Amino acid sequence: MEITFNSTTARIPSLPVIKSDARDRSPCSLSIVLRNQFVQLSSSPTRFRINKISLFKVLSAQNNNVQVVEGSGVDEIYDALVNRILYLPSVSLSPNYKFFVGLAGPPGSGKSTIAYEVARRINKLWPEKASSFDSKVQPSEVAAVIPMDGFHLYRSELDAMKNPEEAHARRGAPWTFNPTRLLTCLKNLRLRGSVSVPSFDHGVGDPVEDDIFVNLQHKIIIVEGNYLLLEDGVWKDISSLFDEKWFIDIDIDKAMQRVLKRHISTGKPRDIAKQRIENNDRLNAELIMKCKKNADIIIKSVDF
Repeated sequence: MEITFNSTTARIPSLPVIKSDARDRSPCSLSIVLRNQFVQLSSSPTRFRINKISLFKVLSAQNNNVQVVEGSGVDEIYDALVNRILYLPSVSLSPNYKFFVGLAGPPGSGKSTIAYEVARRINKLWPEKASSFDSKVQPSEVAAVIPMDGFHLYRSELDAMKNPEEAHARRGAPWTFNPTRLLTCLKNLRLRGSVSVPSFDHGVGDPVEDDIFVNLQHKIIIVEGNYLLLEDGVWKDISSLFDEKWFIDIDIDKAMQRVLKRHISTGKPRDIAKQRIENNDRLNAELIMKCKKNADIIIKSVDF
């Protein structure tokens, strides 16, 4: 694994230990420091080979720093994401503050899997961390997931559109969701501390109202969905609410193979599933991949 720097100074959060290979003889000095401090670099692009225990690659693009999380296996990626969130000062020290993570990526990238597993691991580790605050208080789960799928338009709403046949065929495109409702939900959660949100029943094909309850005890909210980092209209307002923006980077062909298996598993004939991918899922994925530039963290997809 390698780490490449292209700017003189990069601001980074707390990172795993990074060690340069003794064989790399570069005049550039490198120091890894805590969050809100700096890494000092020379002005010339320099490449460092790092120990495999380090999972972050820091890349600079103009004035915006993008961190790329990658590892030899999915457990390494989970550990890196969990450790990043769990020890943030805003999570540890602010009892009423909710930390919003927006997790985006194309269909088949593994958004739901990563979101729920990161939340599960955070909740598992939280009691040990919380005991350092007050050993007499029994800690509760602190991480929750809100899936964007719950904000699909109902089939009846698609039926009422000007071209209902196209609306159903393109279900999953940005205009077949209700982003205004999602924005209101997240604002209410930030303001009131609790909210009920819908899930999505893939068997029925419609949202399930009030199926998920995010309450006062939840401090870390992972919102996962395709279009959370779009720059258009209400989607841009949603994106602005996130404390961190994560994006799962995956080869589109690989993602579409996963989506094909998903379609077939729900009973679609293979030829129908392939048509849906080419006429809808791939189009959506290509749009979503353009949002990668808006992320704070790029998660390199691995096989689960």
